[in-house]
Amino acid sequence: MSNIELLQIAVKAADDKRAEDILALNMKGISLIADYFMICHGNSDKQVQAIAREIKEKAAENGFEAKRMEGFDEAKWVLIDLGDVVAHVFHRDERTYYNLERLWGDAPLEDISSVIQQ
Repeated sequence: MSNIELLQIAVKAADDKRAEDILALNMKGISLIADYFMICHGNSDKQVQAIAREIKEKAAENGFEAKRMEGFDEAKWVLIDLGDVVAHVFHRDERTYYNLERLWGDAPLEDISSVIQQ
């Protein structure tokens, strides 16, 4: 399975739990950490945890074990390290504060529109 397929699994899992403003940054050639960053947010601690849990479970069902998951208990910014894909699940307020999209502004957006429910 390719990195883009793993990204699609993460995006679909987030979308299934009603994550908002889902986007993916193509980090190839920009970061040594991962090929893709997926960023989204939830509106409550419970929703943030549900989104993070779903991403981790769906990745595992497809043969990808999360290397680590940080911030789950606090549910303000949960990072799920899937190797070549790193998912960032924010609480709405934290996403605005950290603004990863601006921090990594030189990274092109990856088209994920076919994965997200319209």
